[in-house]
Amino acid sequence: MGEKKIGEVFEKVHTVTDWYDGPRGGIAEFHGLPHLYQSLFDATKDDWSDTLLLTPVDEETFRLALEDWAIWKRWEQAFYEGRATQETHPALPEDRQRHEEIKVLLESKLTVDPSKAVRATAEFRPRKGTHTPPGVIRQLEVKWTVVDDDKC
Repeated sequence: MGEKKIGEVFEKVHTVTDWYDGPRGGIAEFHGLPHLYQSLFDATKDDWSDTLLLTPVDEETFRLALEDWAIWKRWEQAFYEGRATQETHPALPEDRQRHEEIKVLLESKLTVDPSKAVRATAEFRPRKGTHTPPGVIRQLEVKWTVVDDDKC
């Protein structure tokens, strides 16, 4: 498998729904379009792989994912300001019902079919000019390197 640079362009990371020593899942731009990204787990190493799977996200799924991300960001902000407890995670009481509705709607949509996904490595970094309070996930951007040319 050869590696092919997508370019030196960093693209926007819209959501980070899975984090372990860095972003492991969420939605980010790939070729300027929203894609679900998901890290692969390497069972032989018993650790996360550097390879992520990318698959396009339709407009409705993207809209719902952004709405749920906004709900989580409100909870995160309140948590680090001491206005919410871990027990309320991942939504403030006033957002709980909508979060649960979205969760059901997204459950089957936020899945990656490995046979149809693009495989790539990612370089994540904080977006320039953004600031967040201590503890809060910073706004990120990503540069992709495709490692599976035949899916591109």
